[in-house]
Amino acid sequence: MESENITSVKEFILLGLARQRKIQLLLFVVILIIYLLTVLGNLLIITLVQVDLKLHTPMYYFLSHLAGVDICYVTSTMPLMLTQLLAGDGAISLVFCMIQMYIALATAAVEVFLLGVMAYDRYLAICCPLLYTVIMGKRRQLQFTSACWIVAPLLCLICIVCLVCQSYCGPNQINHFICEVPVVLKVACGDTNIAQAIIFGIGAVVLLLPLSVMLISYGFILYSVSQMRSSIGRRKAFSTCGSHLLVVSLFYGPAILEYMVPKSESAPDRDKQIAVFYVVITPLLNSIIYTLRNKEIHRAVAKVL
Repeated sequence: MESENITSVKEFILLGLARQRKIQLLLFVVILIIYLLTVLGNLLIITLVQVDLKLHTPMYYFLSHLAGVDICYVTSTMPLMLTQLLAGDGAISLVFCMIQMYIALATAAVEVFLLGVMAYDRYLAICCPLLYTVIMGKRRQLQFTSACWIVAPLLCLICIVCLVCQSYCGPNQINHFICEVPVVLKVACGDTNIAQAIIFGIGAVVLLLPLSVMLISYGFILYSVSQMRSSIGRRKAFSTCGSHLLVVSLFYGPAILEYMVPKSESAPDRDKQIAVFYVVITPLLNSIIYTLRNKEIHRAVAKVL
């Protein structure tokens, strides 16, 4: 009987964003619109980079991969939210929970690594312009993106294995609208200290390693820009880096709050509130920032139209 109880949980109940039916339907419409806009905005970026020869540069090559990652990320989270809001039922099997959590975690990690690569690309373009085309050739671009798409999912797979190895004997209710590592680990039975330490260590590597690359790159960029005598050159340098810095800030703020800051028992809905920002809002803002603030994208859209 004790052995059966330890493995009795085969599904979780996600409590979702709201329990009132009217609010659920309203949220369904809002999130559906945001999902469609996010997918269409990122598809627009990918299409423009493919069809416009002037956008066949390393910066836009990495940007198209970033757009693809955002589409994968929102598709791993928002359809689940929409299904639950429309049906009013938050039941999800343990297997599907793990699959959804892995895809979302892996794509988010790929995005972090790509942001680090894009910061390094901006450093080379501004601080080493004469060597830029040699260093950042097509082969090097492929190597960077391949490393992002391979290393990040492998690291995230270790986190999921740690969760799969845990026992889930109840309760099976999760105060969230998607499966995420911290909230699923809370409902695991037994000692989870080793799993928490491994997951925290991998989270630190995934978040802080690219962040250190960004900080070092932008440190050199700021120094190089400060030495420029031309105000036009400074404005151009800041404009090419401004969108990337804004996207980094939007991504890292909620991610650090969710995975690095200790949780408070007095705020049970804190995880959900933070998650709404980086699951729903940030992917939409990414495409808006890179399209509205970019003159090259404006020119490419006008050319295609």
